Amino acid sequence: MSKPRSRVADYLTYLVVRVVVCLIQMLSYGLARGISKQLSRLMYQVDRRHRQVAFDNLKQALPHVEDDQQRDEIVRAVYRHFCLLLVEIIQVPRKLHPTNWRQHLDLAGGRELVDALLSDRPLLLVTGHFGNWELGGYVLGLLGFNTYAIARTLDNSHLDDFFRGFRERTGLKVLAKKDDFDNIQSVLAGGGVLATLADQDAGARGLFVDFFGRPASTHKAVALLALEYNVPMLVIGTPRVGEPMKYQVVAEELIRPEEYQGKADAVRRITQRFTAALERVVRRFPEQYFWLHRRWKHQPAVRKSKRAA
Repeated sequence: MSKPRSRVADYLTYLVVRVVVCLIQMLSYGLARGISKQLSRLMYQVDRRHRQVAFDNLKQALPHVEDDQQRDEIVRAVYRHFCLLLVEIIQVPRKLHPTNWRQHLDLAGGRELVDALLSDRPLLLVTGHFGNWELGGYVLGLLGFNTYAIARTLDNSHLDDFFRGFRERTGLKVLAKKDDFDNIQSVLAGGGVLATLADQDAGARGLFVDFFGRPASTHKAVALLALEYNVPMLVIGTPRVGEPMKYQVVAEELIRPEEYQGKADAVRRITQRFTAALERVVRRFPEQYFWLHRRWKHQPAVRKSKRAA
């Protein structure tokens, strides 16, 4: 049984976060970027557990990187990327506007993305914890597109309300991963645009597909929704390609569910296809992927051999 949460502790945590956010928003980008570098060095030294997880993940996923020093450099770059990403997400509301978004975001393969957004069909935008996955939805809201994003509800209700408002300030609507399934279905049934992160470990009951040469437990719901509501799926990535705060939206692959209707193992095929597309994007920018997560935590159960007759 989980321990009851302290309302006082939750509220104090919320106040601390609000103060930190205000301070970072007051800083110039250059100064905030400098602080993020120092923070990344500190986190690398202190966060030994996740540092080792990242190192082990890279050793398995990128075997061509044979030298431990090279792997260590990538792990350090991962910490630098995500500390800077945190600063940039906080500063986005002050830096990004409808008149200057092109200075910070380049639409590579934008025609395919725009065509999918303007079609009369619903759309699933599938991405992972890579680059700046928050930026795409923020900019789509700036441009007037009504989109929805699936996210996990935070245990601290004060922080959950705060970050929800932070994300929804340009029109993006956040749906709870566990509690809003009816609304998720309504969005797709009504021809809406739904974005989701599809690269988290799904536990022992997930669907195991290949990701960087290893079985990775993956949620089946994305493929099931695509098939049930006949929703095209666009796999995208948002890597950092320059400074200051310069990103690119990469439309990696468009998956049409009608290609799989009536075929055996359609859910597995679609899940493997979007996972492979995410892998291709990550391979081009490995330092911008969240290797700190235990993506391969669960593995397929080993079947016991039958007894000899």
